[in-house]
Amino acid sequence: MTSIGGASTGMVDWNLAVATATRLVRPGPDVSADEARAVVAELRRHAKSSEGHVRGFTRLGTEEGHDTPVLVVDRPGWIRANVAGFRELLKPLLDKMQDRRGDTPGGTVMSAVGGKVTGVELGMLLSFLASRVLGQYETFAPATRQFPAGGPDAPNGGGRLLLVAPNIVHVERELDVDPHDFRLWVCLHEETHRTQFTAVPWLRDHLEGEIQSFLGETDVDPMTVLERVREAAQSLAGGRPEAEEDDGGRSFVEIVQTPAQREILARLTAVMSLLEGHADFVMDGVGPDVVPSVGEIREKFQQRRAKGASRLDLALRKLLGLDAKLRQYRDGERFVRAVVDEVGMDGFNRVWTSPNTLPTKTEIAKPADWIARVHRRAE
Repeated sequence: MTSIGGASTGMVDWNLAVATATRLVRPGPDVSADEARAVVAELRRHAKSSEGHVRGFTRLGTEEGHDTPVLVVDRPGWIRANVAGFRELLKPLLDKMQDRRGDTPGGTVMSAVGGKVTGVELGMLLSFLASRVLGQYETFAPATRQFPAGGPDAPNGGGRLLLVAPNIVHVERELDVDPHDFRLWVCLHEETHRTQFTAVPWLRDHLEGEIQSFLGETDVDPMTVLERVREAAQSLAGGRPEAEEDDGGRSFVEIVQTPAQREILARLTAVMSLLEGHADFVMDGVGPDVVPSVGEIREKFQQRRAKGASRLDLALRKLLGLDAKLRQYRDGERFVRAVVDEVGMDGFNRVWTSPNTLPTKTEIAKPADWIARVHRRAE
């Protein structure tokens, strides 16, 4: 097992999380070695060609070249890369929780034991997610020898693009669509995210600041947070399939909120809706010109995205807040389409001017309000 760096003690045993997730994750689809090499090579080609398609359509970042790598990974590779990113992003919160635990009698011993328990349970969750993610732009990923990334001080913002080859092959077979078209279609979506962050230099720091503010407002007993992870893991194991009815249907994120966090989360939700909806809009805009079967792919994929795989899948989606992500695709895409229809692509691109021109959660639902605020102010 590859260590993700540093000691494994603390509130989460990260190395144990990686070991557990890689042990439990389901094997990928049955492919020959030659076919696997061909898939990897094709995904790399599509990622490269998507760069020009996305930049031309969005009119963002027209300068040549990226400083962020494209990595085609398997499921264990996705797990290792994401654990490293989680550890980096959650470090301030976990240090705070560790300090609080250390002040209690027996706190050090309990932290060591709890860290291993939480590592196992986090690993269970990651094993579930690792078979579902097709690709992602890792905005806050630390660079390692195995997983290089653009640094945070790089001119275009840093990060790396991951494409999870076995999951892409699994879904293209499940949907029974043209594999070459589907692979390009996925790359168009993920390349849009890479373009968003590389063409808008302030976006990464803004998002990181909002997330750290959210975590900094967390003032709950460590056991409360660990219990939510435990409940999610038990749901995954089949022990609590009724999880979607718990706590009034609220997700893990919603349960630990303070009033200040609710305000931050509203802003984060708006930004994520914008980013996801923009990527879907770009896929639909570019697709007809370069993906012959885009209509069939879009229809089948939307049906798959909406229904989920099982009751257990729906339970975990709700507990982890993944159902909210599905709404972000839908609501964000409607916002982008309405704005572009009204003021054109250049008018929409004012959204990237500064944090002040990002839409609010209310404006995502009412695009005319954003148009009135941003364009009227500019005029």
